[in-house]
Amino acid sequence: MTTLRTCVFPCAGFGTRFFPATKVIPKEMLPLVDKPILQYGIEEALGSGMDKLIVVLSKGKDAILDHFDRTSELERSLQERKKNDLLDEVETVSRMADIISVRQKEALGLGHAVLQAKDAVGCEPFAVVLPDDVILADEPCLLQMRHVFEETGRPVVALMEVLPEETSRYGIVGGNMLGNRRFHVTDMVEKPKVNPPSCYAIIGRYILPPEIFPLLEKTERGAGGEIQLTDALRELVRTGDFYGYVFEGKRYDAGEKLGYLKATVDYALRHPTLGEEFRAHLEALIGGEEQHGQTLRHPRRA
Repeated sequence: MTTLRTCVFPCAGFGTRFFPATKVIPKEMLPLVDKPILQYGIEEALGSGMDKLIVVLSKGKDAILDHFDRTSELERSLQERKKNDLLDEVETVSRMADIISVRQKEALGLGHAVLQAKDAVGCEPFAVVLPDDVILADEPCLLQMRHVFEETGRPVVALMEVLPEETSRYGIVGGNMLGNRRFHVTDMVEKPKVNPPSCYAIIGRYILPPEIFPLLEKTERGAGGEIQLTDALRELVRTGDFYGYVFEGKRYDAGEKLGYLKATVDYALRHPTLGEEFRAHLEALIGGEEQHGQTLRHPRRA
């Protein structure tokens, strides 16, 4: 089995759920506490043994590449002013990864975005990480999935159990639970309006063989008039065993406003230098609300 070392990051979307903030700023570059959303995905891939990182971009998203590039003038300025702690942070990001970029010239959906990475990926298995799906976990979600892939040599998708009324928002798998968080996938449906095959939703992590590319080339436009990755995966299921893994961790949809806010609070509370003071602020805020006879409403779990 070929070693898994490649990860694709589709970053070509318009970020319409975050307008107007993302009118000129890529949604992947919005800060989650003190790092852009995409950097969490990059760190997850690196922590899962990936060293070939491919970012699929659209026009106007060069800031993504600039973030991981050298910034000579900034580094020189920090060095001259002896801001060594800040210099270390800047250099850490620029040394983090060498990124390959490819362009998606038309907004034709996730399946089309992944297809643009075909030549850069080559004839190897590869992972796909959707940066919007930020996953807080002790062991990186992608690494959890990698264990399944290395044992089986078969495709793996990340799964999360959702409420029945939420299934119309996700790609939903059909099949049977094998135990040990593994799910044997026999079918999948993109955003089913009625009769979902299960309550297990595909979340933005995939490990796929290169055979997905010819399937994507033949995939016609589906839900939303876009080329859906789920439709090609459904064809891939028919070629052999296909697994889902119900990952350990908490997932946030940081591509929409409420999910982004939830992620910001939880990541801030875990921050090594900000967490304690931020927690005290929240406790004082909640205490103040209660003193005034108002209960601070907590939104539903992400």
